Amino acid sequence: MRLPAWLSSYLAALRALLVFTVLLGLAYPLALVAVGRIPSLDGRADGSLIRANGQTVGSALIGQSFTDADGNPVPRYFQSRPSAAGYDPTATTASNLGPESVVDTIATDPAESTPSLLTQVCARSKAVGELDGVDGRRPFCTPEGVGAALAVFRVDGLTGPVTRVVSVNQISPATPFLASYQGVPVELAKPGEDYVAAGGLITPIRGDAPADPAVPADAVTASGSGLDPQISPAYAEIQVDRVARERGADPAAVRRLVDRHTTGRTLGFLGEPGVNVLELNLALDEQFPTR
Repeated sequence: MRLPAWLSSYLAALRALLVFTVLLGLAYPLALVAVGRIPSLDGRADGSLIRANGQTVGSALIGQSFTDADGNPVPRYFQSRPSAAGYDPTATTASNLGPESVVDTIATDPAESTPSLLTQVCARSKAVGELDGVDGRRPFCTPEGVGAALAVFRVDGLTGPVTRVVSVNQISPATPFLASYQGVPVELAKPGEDYVAAGGLITPIRGDAPADPAVPADAVTASGSGLDPQISPAYAEIQVDRVARERGADPAAVRRLVDRHTTGRTLGFLGEPGVNVLELNLALDEQFPTR
């Protein structure tokens, strides 16, 4: 008996569904699982986990912080790149702040204040400089580690003589990073004031910092994922003396350890060299343990 055309179409569709369910829903996933069990690949398939003393301490693909309970850097360890996600794999994210983020949101309640990207960079650079004993100054940063930006008010808005100048990222009791601008005294900002809406022209001030800062860019900016496990060789280099001092080790020996944990560009030309911080710190604990 010949089946109706509509029923034949439904049966053909059902057969296709069953075939592709078996192929793509069962056979293909099981084949990938089998490939992932190959001895040379099983570590990557399991998440590139790193073990020390019989315990899993992290992944080679996910960074982590090396700080104490109060969030302060532990001096005997190399420090990771800043993270906008707090190195939480379930909250991977970027700050979504761009180069035009130079004005802090200053509220009466400090907990509600939000630093601009410029101030975050300045604060991090100052902190790294103090921790590692290098020059933490950067262009467009104040000595106290906030963005050096002024709201300049002019008679005709964008033109004419300057009538008022406000250091938008500094509040009392700070001292303005510039005493005056074009002959007009610089004021401190007041919480809750919107100087852009009031007609101020935001003017970053470069200052006298070196054009090539001693603190590398990856030490003061977060990665796109917030989970970057690597730092640049330049950032590792400025940390060598501190780590060696804290561990009572020869800086040259620590530097050789850094070199052994530095990977080059992918295929020789993609990306930049990097140092895996977790692997390096584990190697330090093994070779130069602290009492």
